[in-house]
Amino acid sequence: MARVKRGQAAHRRHRRVIKEAAGYWGARHRLFKTAKEAVAHAGQYAYRDRRRRKRDFRRLWIARISAAVRAHGLSYSRFMDGAHKAGIELNRKVLADLAVLDADAFAEIVKASMAAKES
Repeated sequence: MARVKRGQAAHRRHRRVIKEAAGYWGARHRLFKTAKEAVAHAGQYAYRDRRRRKRDFRRLWIARISAAVRAHGLSYSRFMDGAHKAGIELNRKVLADLAVLDADAFAEIVKASMAAKES
């Protein structure tokens, strides 16, 4: 049986991991063993945080809507209930942008929400 030398494959794999760890601090970007661990953890954090980002943005939008609605003397939950009953189908992202960038338009939506809530 012929001898199989695997140096090229190992070197290629090491080089790929080290390249992925470029910019890491200390041994984490120099040594294969620590770089491999750092890259694996980074991948886990990236996977987790791609899902986390969606939650974080939703929380931010809710906080912004809540603050803007409280200025009109209404709570977030009552506003959303009224908006739903009024048939306003804007999502939280758009409502938060309106609350920050176009206060007049947001005030109209709040009025429509309050009117639907009363009737």
